[in-house]
Amino acid sequence: MDVFVSALLAALLVALAAGVFLVFLYRPILKGVTGFVLRLLLTESYAKNMWEFVSSVRRFKPLKIAEGGLRAEYGEILSRPLGTPKKLAGFEGLIFLPAQLATLTTRETHKVDTRTVIGPQAKRPLRLEIPLLISGMGAGVPLTEPVKIALAKGASLAGTATNTGQGPLLPEERKAADKLILQYSRAPWAKTSEELKQADMVEIAVGGGGDAGSPQVIPSRRLSGRLRRLMGLNPDEDARIGSRVPGVEHPDDWPKLVKKLREETGGVPIGVKILPSRVEEDIDRALEAGVDVITIDGAQAGTGESATIVQDDFGLPTIRGLCRAVEHLEKRHARQRVSLIVSGGLYTPGDYLKVLALGADAVALGTAVLFAALHTQITKVLPWEPLTQLIWSGGSSAGQFDVEKASKYVANFLNASVEEMKLAVICLGKKAVSEVGREDLVALDPETARLTGIPLAYGREDSVRTQREKAPQPSL
Repeated sequence: MDVFVSALLAALLVALAAGVFLVFLYRPILKGVTGFVLRLLLTESYAKNMWEFVSSVRRFKPLKIAEGGLRAEYGEILSRPLGTPKKLAGFEGLIFLPAQLATLTTRETHKVDTRTVIGPQAKRPLRLEIPLLISGMGAGVPLTEPVKIALAKGASLAGTATNTGQGPLLPEERKAADKLILQYSRAPWAKTSEELKQADMVEIAVGGGGDAGSPQVIPSRRLSGRLRRLMGLNPDEDARIGSRVPGVEHPDDWPKLVKKLREETGGVPIGVKILPSRVEEDIDRALEAGVDVITIDGAQAGTGESATIVQDDFGLPTIRGLCRAVEHLEKRHARQRVSLIVSGGLYTPGDYLKVLALGADAVALGTAVLFAALHTQITKVLPWEPLTQLIWSGGSSAGQFDVEKASKYVANFLNASVEEMKLAVICLGKKAVSEVGREDLVALDPETARLTGIPLAYGREDSVRTQREKAPQPSL
């Protein structure tokens, strides 16, 4: 006991001495250190000055320095998860015009219709309660099986569809999903007649944002034994996704593939997913093939993991791809026959409604839904690990993911987004989401107006001002 008291007193004396030292000496010490550093920064030549690092960082930006370092370390293609950080043209430059005096708002008692039909002329159209669906994110490519099941359950609770992505078809995913879109990808799996017959829609995945048709290799260590079996792989075999859809060696092969899929599935909608590039030429090929659906996946789209050059430097922004697709489909008189799904860099109900107003039939959500599924579960990994370790196949914390919580979060996110969109429809004086159109939008800047063909918000004011300037002024 005496030893403990002595140690405690000693610790208190040391703390007191340190406190006295800091009170009386911290100012001169701090002043001395500050003066020393400033003299170095203000007198050393740039070649020896640490300020040169600050100058370099402002030129190259931390992200470019870090990625350059990773290339130097590993000497191979640098892949990045979740898509490009590059800022591309978006939907922020558009704004809705609410109903006021000339047009009245819709009564709050009216039940806004949110339903949409994908592939209306298919033998078995895909009918959804809401115009939002979950985009293609595959099991093992890159998501875990529990995450895929959670997405399927959440989509069913919200009355919409989920998409298998480039991974294999999971029996549990099919069971949990009320509506399932089977992605016919560039991989060799998920293509048997038995699997195709389980689909409510088939999406031929040619390319997409952050992907652009680039080949991929998924190391076997990231895949569970069950996933490898579903993919038809040997125990130590890597999963490989090619640059072309199997069986397509020439553009003339697309009609044959579409016909084959339509026959094998019994008439569900057959779609094609592309990264917008040569939009009009690609749509012409899609129409010749006889597709029921075209998915435009813009350059801002997230992806499991792909080369940084593909993410940052390939494809058109979503907003431009959408507007060109709508314009060309109308020119080809195919707008009523072919449905348009749009995805890529869309995160808010305002984004979704603007996409629909510009001509899309549905919006496919990826990254936004993943963040919703995680919600408070990110505390299981942050700040020591990135969130991908919780949801990526092979992630160190993947076993901690809670399926039931995630499915509830996904459904809540989709339902809340649709409720906000319904409120917006009432403010616009419309009765259905499908009634919202280009006439309800104006552009806030010339670039957005040029990209979309939507008139500038101040266009009429400029016209009136010009007329006034040209009018003869009364003499004084």
